[in-house]
Order: sequence, then structure tokens, then C-alpha cells
Amino acid sequence: MLQLRAPRLVWGLLGLALVATTWRWWPDAATSTSAVSGLAPGTPGVAFVHSLQDTVPDGDLGTRPGAEPALAPGPLPYAELKRLFDYYLSAVGEQTIAAITAEIAGDLDRRLSPDQRPAAKRLLALYLQFKLALVDMEKKPELAGTDAKATRQRLLAMQDLRSQFFSAEETQGMFGFEDDYDQDALARLEVNQNPALSAGQKKEQLAALDASQSAALREEREAPRVVLKIDQMAQALRAQGASEDDIYRMRSKELNPEAAARLAALDREEGAWKSRIASYLNDRSKLLQAQADAAPAQREAALAQLQQSQFSPDERRRLAAYEPSAPVWLGAQSPGL
Repeated sequence: MLQLRAPRLVWGLLGLALVATTWRWWPDAATSTSAVSGLAPGTPGVAFVHSLQDTVPDGDLGTRPGAEPALAPGPLPYAELKRLFDYYLSAVGEQTIAAITAEIAGDLDRRLSPDQRPAAKRLLALYLQFKLALVDMEKKPELAGTDAKATRQRLLAMQDLRSQFFSAEETQGMFGFEDDYDQDALARLEVNQNPALSAGQKKEQLAALDASQSAALREEREAPRVVLKIDQMAQALRAQGASEDDIYRMRSKELNPEAAARLAALDREEGAWKSRIASYLNDRSKLLQAQADAAPAQREAALAQLQQSQFSPDERRRLAAYEPSAPVWLGAQSPGL
């Protein structure tokens, strides 16, 4: 059954510019193993940042937030830990790396057995070090470019760098599926960019790649279309007057209860974002009317103060998309989607 996951970032295809842009501003990151191990737990039950309000942390660690940790140590769930790390690291821009690291450490304390926590925090420290090392790697001019050859060079360089931080077991557990996804995407890129192939030959080779996909990879590639279909079904039900409980039951049947709960949380987040934008646009309109005769600099300062009082720095960068006219926001998604 389809598992609802966050959109996958494929390093080989997207490049590493996002890493450099996001991470170079946080040199205060607590990335050593000892630093991570000594961090205090965060506050359970309170949204870490506004963009994560009404969401549930990714990563099935066997214990949901707020429940008692499992007593049996067991092996580390590497893939789920990486999903948990990435969930919190999506808050970069709203919080510092140090604060995010502390929040992750607190979640690990709440959801893992005492025997698992040191190894999980060690893995977190290595993951942060790896992320920061990617910034330096991205600066290498020989890795620039968007064609298939440059993309493969970046992918190989990233995998080589990764091996300096993680064991073979950790690499397979954390990145195994991601590597399969990247290799499949890269193979398709090479076919599409091969000038020696005719359109028919390209179609045949792409079909062969489709046929050779694993079930898990095929499900991952189908996920966006499935989610779009579910969204269209939800819109149709709402147009017929269905309740949110009706929407949840439909999603639970088509996907699974966990995915239905996540989509319901995203609905609440989107609704809250739209409400905030509507309130801001109303306040902005009143301010501009009150400041109609003020000097431009004074008016801009008042607008900046209004924005700072209602939005985080990361959210403020998105406001320009909504400011020209109020109707723009009606079909928009919240920044966390």
C-alpha cells in the first residue's frame, strides 16, 4: 500500500546548490558527537517552528511522540532516523542548526530506548557533518553542469564523500533506496540526452527501465500521481458537502490511516496559513490607508514592522507572492507543503 512520504530530493539531479544556500549561514551548528549527546531535550507537544505546526514528525521509530520509549534496544532504524532528521532540518531558515539539533536530540530521547540513544545521536552528528561537507563539495568547479555526465560526477562525488562518514551498513540503511532512485533517474536522463538514439530507441530503453524497476521504486514514482488523484477526490467530496471525517475515511481507504492523518494535518496547516495571510492583507490595507500621506521610507518601515510581527524571516520571503492583491492567496499552499 502506498506510503505517503515527503517529496524526495535527488542530489544527483537537483545538484547541491540548495545545500550550500541553506547551510553556509549556520556555522554555530552543534555537529560533534559529544555536543549532540549533551543537548537538552526539546519541549514535547509544542510546535518547534510555525511551518511544522499540526504536523507529525517523519520517521517511524516504533514509538509515537509522547509515548513511552520501547524497552528493547534492537537495531537502529537507519532509514526512519534519516527521515526524522530531514523532517526537523526542513526548519532551517526558521531556526538555527544548533536549535534544530537540540530538538532532534530531544525527540530521540523521547522515542528511543536508552540503549539506542547514544548511537542515534552519534548518527545525527555524522549526518550534520556530512551535510556541511556537501557545501564545500558543491563549490568544486569540476562538478558544475546539468547534463548527464556532470550529474553522474556529482552523484559519485557525493557517494564517495558519504563513505567518509558512514559505515556500509549505515549507508545502505539510510541511503539505499535513495541511491536506487537516483540511479534510475540518472539512467533516464542519459537516455533522453543521448544524441545517438532515435526517438523510438529512447522509448524502448525507457520502457526497459520501467520494466526493471523494483516494486518499491515503482510505487515511489507513482506516488505524485496517486496523491494528485486523492486530492481531486477530496475536492469533489467537499463540493458535495462532505465533512472532514468523510475526507479522512476516503483517504484512509485509498492510502492508509497514517497517510490520511498526515494529509489532514496538511489541510489544517494550509487553512491556518491562508487565515494568517488574510489577516495580514487586511492589516496591510489598513496600514497603507493610515500611512497614505506618510513619506515612502516611513511607510516601508511600518510595513516591515508589520511583517516582522506576524511572520518568521523564512515566511517573510514568501509574502511578495500574496501582496499585489488579496485573491492571489486563495489557491495557495502553506509554506510547509
